[in-house]
Amino acid sequence: MKFIKPKNHNAEKVDWLISERARNIVKSYSEYTEHSESEVVNLFLLNLLEDKDFIAWIENKRNNRRMVKQLGIEELVGDEKIG
Repeated sequence: MKFIKPKNHNAEKVDWLISERARNIVKSYSEYTEHSESEVVNLFLLNLLEDKDFIAWIENKRNNRRMVKQLGIEELVGDEKIG
């Protein structure tokens, strides 16, 4: 038996403007996956952390400790390069 784990997203409303096309894509994809639109957007955005160039950019930023912690990518960024 698998127990249900809490989502713990610490969600907060944001005030972004996105195109009608993007809204329709999210709506359709959420129907397809049977996830809420918020979950679809959240999961998709977390996939950005798989962009190796983005992680390299963060590693090369000066004083990046706060950003690394906020993004929860400590395991993706080498300790010797932080700071």
